[in-house]
Amino acid sequence: MKTMIGVIGGSGIYEMDGLKNAEWQTVSGPWGAPSDQILTGSLNGVDMAFLPRHGRGHVHSPTTVPYRANIDALKRIGVTDVISVSACGSLNAEMAPGEFVIVDQFIDRTFAREKSFFGDGCVAHVSVAHPTCPRLSDACETAATDTGIKVHRGGTYLAMEGPQFSSLAESKMYQSWGCDVIGMTNMPEAKLAREAELCYASVAMITDFDCWHPDHGAVDVADVIRTLTQNAGKARSLISKLPNLLGAERAPCPHECDRALEFAIMTAPEKRDPAVLAKLDAIAGRVLS
Repeated sequence: MKTMIGVIGGSGIYEMDGLKNAEWQTVSGPWGAPSDQILTGSLNGVDMAFLPRHGRGHVHSPTTVPYRANIDALKRIGVTDVISVSACGSLNAEMAPGEFVIVDQFIDRTFAREKSFFGDGCVAHVSVAHPTCPRLSDACETAATDTGIKVHRGGTYLAMEGPQFSSLAESKMYQSWGCDVIGMTNMPEAKLAREAELCYASVAMITDFDCWHPDHGAVDVADVIRTLTQNAGKARSLISKLPNLLGAERAPCPHECDRALEFAIMTAPEKRDPAVLAKLDAIAGRVLS
């Protein structure tokens, strides 16, 4: 199998120097249109795909990002490994603005989003005990270190609905739960990637200390954008190193991310809705065929 790295990111993350045969592709699927066209090409002999999570020009809020369509589109064009790059606030005094965190756990506090490809007509229960891929996270950590980025390996990401930032009481509560960073976009993205049997790694770029820090006060959007711009350059450098680390040939994932649906589908074959199965062709075709 050939490796294809899919990067889901914000402004400045979907453009890459040295990308060969770069082309914006329109990808359609049964879950609606993804956030934007997908930029495809190759970097150092490895196929790449870049999807702007909010759309170019930032037209989707965290709540209205079409998460299912995004993951389906990436799987449909052959992506094997998804790197999520996103801005976040820090709830941990040891993780400062300008630094990166390779997230390994999530607490999902979103409530206004569709969170699964499955439901009536085809029920499935996928484990997200370990929602990120250690193999892919290893590559991201190595790439960050080689780039000179200060990176923290491991951290819990609190996914909030947004679009407002936290109240002080909320920020302190999430901190008391042991959360390290807070953002609005990694859920249900990580859950859907697991359902699609895609390896998923989350690179969280810290822009601020949320509002809990006594020396920093409330989140200042101007400061966030300034740090975000600086982080985008670091992220592009990190991504540029991934093709050499992951290689062009893709072996089965040793952590079985690519076999997450093996025993997940509960609905008896004769009770499955053909219309639902048709929508799952890219996501679950391996186990439904």
